[in-house]
Amino acid sequence: MRRSYYHANVCAYICISMRPGEEWVAFKMAERGGRGSGGHGSLDKSITLPPDEIFRNLENAKRFAIDIGGSLTKLAYYSTVQHKVARVRSFDHSGKDIENEPLYEITVQEEITARLHFIKFENTYIETCLDFIKDHLVNTETKVIKATGGGAYKFKDLIEKKLGLKVDKEDVMTCLIKGCNFVLRNIPHEVFAYQKDSDTEFRFQTNDPNIFPYLLVNIGSGVSIVKVETEDKFEWIGGSSIGGGTFWGLGALLTKTKKFDELLQLASKGQHTNVDMLVKDVYGGAYQTLGLSGNLIASSFGKSTTADKEFSKEDMAKSLLHMISNDIGQLACLYAKLHNLEKIYFGGFFIRGHPVTMRTITYSINFFSKGEVQALFLRHEGYLGAIGAFLKGAEQDNPNQYSWGENYAGSSGLMSTSPDVYPMQRTRSGTFDMLEMDRLERPLVNLPLLKDPSTYIPDTVDLTDDAMARKYWLTCFEESLDGVAKRAAASQPDSMDALERAEKFRQKYWNKLQTLRQQPFAYGTLTVRSLLDTREHCLNEFNFPDPYSKIKQKENGIALKCFHSVIESLDSLDWEERQFALVKGLLAGNVFDWGAKAVSDVLESEPQFGFEEAKSKLQERPWLQDSYNQWLERLKEGPPHKCALIFADNSGIDIILGVFPFVRELLSRGTEVILACNSGPALNDVTYSESLIVTERIAAMDPIIQSALKEEKLLLVQTGSSSPCLDLSRLDKGLAVLVRERKTDLVIIEGMGRAIHTNYYAAFKCESLKLAVIKNSWLADRLGGKIFSVIFKYEVPCQ
Repeated sequence: MRRSYYHANVCAYICISMRPGEEWVAFKMAERGGRGSGGHGSLDKSITLPPDEIFRNLENAKRFAIDIGGSLTKLAYYSTVQHKVARVRSFDHSGKDIENEPLYEITVQEEITARLHFIKFENTYIETCLDFIKDHLVNTETKVIKATGGGAYKFKDLIEKKLGLKVDKEDVMTCLIKGCNFVLRNIPHEVFAYQKDSDTEFRFQTNDPNIFPYLLVNIGSGVSIVKVETEDKFEWIGGSSIGGGTFWGLGALLTKTKKFDELLQLASKGQHTNVDMLVKDVYGGAYQTLGLSGNLIASSFGKSTTADKEFSKEDMAKSLLHMISNDIGQLACLYAKLHNLEKIYFGGFFIRGHPVTMRTITYSINFFSKGEVQALFLRHEGYLGAIGAFLKGAEQDNPNQYSWGENYAGSSGLMSTSPDVYPMQRTRSGTFDMLEMDRLERPLVNLPLLKDPSTYIPDTVDLTDDAMARKYWLTCFEESLDGVAKRAAASQPDSMDALERAEKFRQKYWNKLQTLRQQPFAYGTLTVRSLLDTREHCLNEFNFPDPYSKIKQKENGIALKCFHSVIESLDSLDWEERQFALVKGLLAGNVFDWGAKAVSDVLESEPQFGFEEAKSKLQERPWLQDSYNQWLERLKEGPPHKCALIFADNSGIDIILGVFPFVRELLSRGTEVILACNSGPALNDVTYSESLIVTERIAAMDPIIQSALKEEKLLLVQTGSSSPCLDLSRLDKGLAVLVRERKTDLVIIEGMGRAIHTNYYAAFKCESLKLAVIKNSWLADRLGGKIFSVIFKYEVPCQ
């Protein structure tokens, strides 16, 4: 299936890309002009539609759901996705001379995983889209399509005729709640506050692991206010007949504008003070006795009773918007206080990402709550009904038992809402908008050792806020892109289409970077971690599961040959010298990071660069962050730790000559060790499956490691992650259980991605060590150091 980046293109035709080898077919999609809510004046409006990029993997779709509103359709379906994964398997070396043999075998296998697809488009295109779906359905397992939304009844016969599936309607509010719970639980940067006059329009919120209770204010034609207490317990506690339909209806009467989006556009240009009577118009200024600002609205449309002039459409639309929003905001605040709820999420077609509605709702909530309550919006608010309807239809599969992750390669991302900054963005309601969620192999949970999971923020720098850092890192990723594409192609020398796929990867990721330059908030808070993860998603999209597999295989083999001599050298030192040598070895190992350009250039140009050369690169003490003396004192004076959790970084010298000698020393002190490695590949980071083979070989050379494995004092686990960084709020559930069982009292995080880009400020309930070598000049300068400066942070929680 061809997968290149999708661009909206305003033109006179919808172009439909059939399966590979088929010709592109064009459909004329002239919309009705000025007739009802679906019209768009006299202009024809259509878009480029390559369905192999919109309705992706449709031939493997298994189950469908649909949410049809007044103007937008949201389609959901579940599919099985076949993609390549890299596997490693230990060779049988019995009776062989293994000196020149590879450490293990690397194979690329096909794997089938589950994916959820959500597509949003205008109702105008529903018939053409249903025709396309019908023509390309192959493996669907169901004869029923779950449907919700006000339009489900209107289009019921059309859907049943086109798809041959029975429409089974679901309750709108139940679907909304199920969808809301799903996105709150599975998408880390789902919730945001809107700040119109800030440099950053969207202020994304820290995910609270306890999503309940909350208030959902759904603003459709009217307003429904729902209190949600658990997954299945919610109640309608109030509402109002004055909602989006009121704004639309009165707006149409006042301005003769029939279209909702155009009415909002008028409001965005208006001055409500020309129509509304303010406090200062009544009292000549502020009303100090009651603490009311002079600019506060005293009477909506109050000036129309005394003025002889005609009011502009823009001013009347703005006044009406403020009147409706203030009423809704006050109602929401009162219900939140009545039920002692702190979280209020707003949704419904009245919101739908429009800046003027989000701004007025935000102002209203802030005013009536005196700043105690914040208006919160959802990045995927438009999909809640479709997600909920899908979940209702998939209950026998129990989708909530899994964790899901957004696939950045196949999702559109959130666009700017500002009509002034990005005037073309508001045509987006006429484009196809996508969200894809991949089912993860294992359920993810918080690390139990986090001091406060509700305030934990993985990332050190928010690039959405920091314009200088954002410009640097986006440029950095752009400049490295050709090298990554080249590395990807080189990793599959026997593949005939590797170069073609590598170019498609390069183009797709390049386009993602350009989107993020314009809309840094597209996928939530922009960070170095999200840039790395998006790149990994794009690599996987074009079947490059592990471009560094051969490099890791070679470096692991070379490092193993040096392990015995490194251990002999360490054992010859006295105790205090050995402790410093162990730390220095751990830091030197961390230099070997193919993700850092300064290092990859050296490794490619100087093949003999090794462990001792890396040690010579390290900053001399005192280090940039240096609490080594406190660590040494703790080892001297304190009892052995019960159990240490170590998050490993790179393959080769890092894990074998850096981490394992450190592990060995802890074991010798009587400390159990949990060694956590990535579940899947990212750059040259060691994976769980690779660590099993490496540990087996080390155990054959070292009795301490061998004994610890046999007695289960050394345990190898997977993190549940395939990222060069580390999000401690989304870790493998098995790891979390083990941490509790072993009463872990020391966390060790090594590496620039895990200990600097993320978790630099992470606070724990127990002692922690964060170690890294800074291998980026710009970052080193930012932190007040130089390249190869050392971070060694030993932290003890406050009692």
